[in-house]
Amino acid sequence: MPEGAAKPDFWRNSGFHLLERDSTGRLRVTDDFLRAYYLRPELHPVEESDDAERALHAALMAEPRRRVAQGELAAIGDADARHNYGVVLRFRDRLLDAGTIEACYQGLFRGPLDTPPLFIAQMAHVILRNILDGTTDPLRLRAAEVFFREQKATIQEGHALLADLETVETHASGNRYGSLGRLIVEASGPLGRVDLDVLEPANAALYWQRESRHDTVISLTYGRAALDALAAVIALWVQHFVGLEVRVKPVRRIDEPRWAWHIGLDAESTAILNDLWAGTEVEHGRMQRILALFGLDFTEPRLMRPDIAGRTVYLALAADEEGAVRMKPQNLLINLPLNEA
Repeated sequence: MPEGAAKPDFWRNSGFHLLERDSTGRLRVTDDFLRAYYLRPELHPVEESDDAERALHAALMAEPRRRVAQGELAAIGDADARHNYGVVLRFRDRLLDAGTIEACYQGLFRGPLDTPPLFIAQMAHVILRNILDGTTDPLRLRAAEVFFREQKATIQEGHALLADLETVETHASGNRYGSLGRLIVEASGPLGRVDLDVLEPANAALYWQRESRHDTVISLTYGRAALDALAAVIALWVQHFVGLEVRVKPVRRIDEPRWAWHIGLDAESTAILNDLWAGTEVEHGRMQRILALFGLDFTEPRLMRPDIAGRTVYLALAADEEGAVRMKPQNLLINLPLNEA
């Protein structure tokens, strides 16, 4: 992108433009952001909605932070509507108590989790929109989608390809995306058939026209630019939340026979790394589900737990038996070996 050119906007559906930054760069909850939740199909009144439901919706749209008495919910005749209001209002109260989207996100994982996965993914989406604001690298944006959208992994001739899982399932026939759809769904055909659909530095600019369509593919093969982009986003995520600088780089394998610390970025990789650490034999098929390995190093080792200060933290991302990749970015915040002294 030429120097001085306007930076493209992206992820306009994330809600980022409805929020405000506080003095620390975190996203402060606004009335308009709350209104966007009240306008969701689950809450927006329909023709069959009764007077109590319509009155509550109108009151919340006028005063998004107002407290809602149990009697107001009980007065709604439709059980599904009552349930939906309860879920959204509990989430709203979490947001308001936390003050920022980031603080709310971190707080979710410190106790029993009762927030719908959809809302958790939406928070990760808008937080990453904040973190990546001003970026000119489309590969980082596409790699960041792995944080909040489930992916479908396909291994072809040693290449690990990731496509958006919902997009793949919606267009499973391959009619819309031609060879790409057939490759991902059927896991057949050479990589060359989909070169034009895989986002690489040479064609990355096409992402700007398709940034919310989730219809591009990235390769997590070692040495590919998208894998480096994912490593960069991981480092930015940690820096934004924890306030410390880390270096993250892809690695081919873990060469340390007894490494100091690991973090699985999803349930599958967590189980595999735990088994390897414990000395349990991991069969070849499970090992092949590991799509990416990273080494994370603290710029200031003194900020790590003293017993492992200066050691590399290994990260892994894997697919499940069906090839689905469900990253849990919160693991990076929960499991970092920080010096708590």
